[in-house]
Amino acid sequence: MVPAYAADTKAEKEVTAAMDAWKQAMLKGDAAVLEKLYHPDLTYEHSTAKNESKAEAIAGATGPGMVLKGLELRDIAIRVYGNTALVKSKGDFTNASGVLNHLDTLMVWLKTGAGWQLVARQSTKLP
Repeated sequence: MVPAYAADTKAEKEVTAAMDAWKQAMLKGDAAVLEKLYHPDLTYEHSTAKNESKAEAIAGATGPGMVLKGLELRDIAIRVYGNTALVKSKGDFTNASGVLNHLDTLMVWLKTGAGWQLVARQSTKLP
């Protein structure tokens, strides 16, 4: 994936790499990668207002018939504040049933001993 956002700092490049790993894991249904990328205290909110824990988010993205068919991000903006990064983006998410959702998403990444981990995500449907 060529990031839609050119990272300037080392931290931004690391967050961009974590985002790419997340995208690939979502498209492949790779629970092991998501296990590493997701922080134990993850709060994962969908555009439907459904909230999931780490275990629920992994199961919901990797279970039979749950793996995304497509995920394209654009208008990515990364802001790093010490060990915390905010990633704002717009994206097209095609679910396992082929339904396309246009989302505005905010992801919060935390730098830990395990690297950059997603600690919070919230999305809103775009018209």
